[in-house]
Amino acid sequence: MTVQMVLDVMRDAYIKIMLVSGPILIIAMVVGLLISIIQATTQLQEQTLSFVPKLLAVFLSLMILGNFMLNTLLEFTKSLFKIISTL
Repeated sequence: MTVQMVLDVMRDAYIKIMLVSGPILIIAMVVGLLISIIQATTQLQEQTLSFVPKLLAVFLSLMILGNFMLNTLLEFTKSLFKIISTL
């Protein structure tokens, strides 16, 4: 295995990590920002008010994007096994 092959696998792994985790993190960040803006304007500083909507948004996004995430990871795993079999 050459250094170039290792670098290609690492680059692909980082890209897959961003593809899989990125949408969930962005959704959680946007919901948290919206809730923070609402809390700042209404001066409600209840901790559960920021936690529960974010939790629900992440759960719903996992339900919607779960198939995409699983297929992305399966394709990456299959490509790793193909690389391993050529060694």
